Amino acid sequence: MKIITVLALMLLSIHAHSACVVLLHGLIRSDSSMKKLETELVNENFTVINVNYPSRDHPIEVLAEKAIDPALNQCGLEKDIHFVTHSLGGILVRQYLSQHEIRKLKHVVMLGPPNQGSEVVDKLGNFPGFHFVNGDAGLQLGTGELSAPNKLGKAEFDVGIIAGTRSINWILSMLIPNTDDGKVSVDRTKLEGMNDHIEMPVTHPFMMKNEDVIAQVIHYLRYGNFKK
Repeated sequence: MKIITVLALMLLSIHAHSACVVLLHGLIRSDSSMKKLETELVNENFTVINVNYPSRDHPIEVLAEKAIDPALNQCGLEKDIHFVTHSLGGILVRQYLSQHEIRKLKHVVMLGPPNQGSEVVDKLGNFPGFHFVNGDAGLQLGTGELSAPNKLGKAEFDVGIIAGTRSINWILSMLIPNTDDGKVSVDRTKLEGMNDHIEMPVTHPFMMKNEDVIAQVIHYLRYGNFKK
């Protein structure tokens, strides 16, 4: 029994070493926001590429190419590929996969993704200063005709989604119907074709640093589902 357990752990370790996890932060954030998640994944023996991309400088179509192509090159051809994304990062993955095939793509975990856009952009997008702060990509995250997420269609890849149910921004939450994380409603995180979806008592800005969220991310990368 002890020998079997040791062998199982060895096989698990080998599998982890063969996998590369690409981290993509959200709008107006940087790779530092994903640092805790990066550290925990490295401790689990994953190769991790924590991407820093200029989220305010380009539209989603350009950001997806600029952020993901170099990361995949760093991962190399021999490794399985996972993505863990926060907010806008999930939309970049959807955009990229609408144009490219990643041969060894395994799992995608999205944290608080505006997969059906956010009413916050609908209500505030025309306000002075919104574009200056959030850039072209920010304006593309609404729910109307200009919504980039709503043009991308259903998931044709394995994706698990974590939605937050707590908010520290009650002003923005007043603009969002039903339960939300301060930026995105639980309902609008959902994506047709998703493999799994869970709600957790976390906020949009800090969910990627939450220990319980990180544990669920690791579980999904290992087993292809969230721990219920």
